Amino acid sequence: MIKTLDKKEALLNECKELGINVVSNTLPDNVKGLYYSDSETEPVITLNPSIDTQSELCCVIAEELGHYHTSCGNLLSGDTDRIVVLQQESRARRWAYEKLIPLEKFIEAYNIGIRNSYELSQFLDVTEEFLEECICNYKARYGIYKVLGKYIIYFEPLGVLRSFD
Repeated sequence: MIKTLDKKEALLNECKELGINVVSNTLPDNVKGLYYSDSETEPVITLNPSIDTQSELCCVIAEELGHYHTSCGNLLSGDTDRIVVLQQESRARRWAYEKLIPLEKFIEAYNIGIRNSYELSQFLDVTEEFLEECICNYKARYGIYKVLGKYIIYFEPLGVLRSFD
């Protein structure tokens, strides 16, 4: 299992390889992170120092990396259409879900005996809220289940079943 620190370091290394500066700076309490880039400066991810846990920090970094990979334009300007902002936020979150919790991780967790969402969030080193949102994302994308090899991953209720053919 990859520990949170390893996951955090991997995410920070990815930022470095992409030329994204990661800094800590005071942000409003309801803003955990912010990605910014324009043609004149290097891209920057700003992290709120009030983030409580390493797991939450990984989730925030992944979402801000998602903005790097999926967003364009200034989402903060008052000129940006609210629907466009919501769509780009959604794409960045989806990218983060798939980065931190690929479908194979559900199978891996099942195979080592993890049977509830608390244990699963601990195993994945993500917050329970992030895990729940990720499951909702996969359910919206695939329906109530997804077949992956010899496994069926159920999103409601969450579970994995191995098929025997």
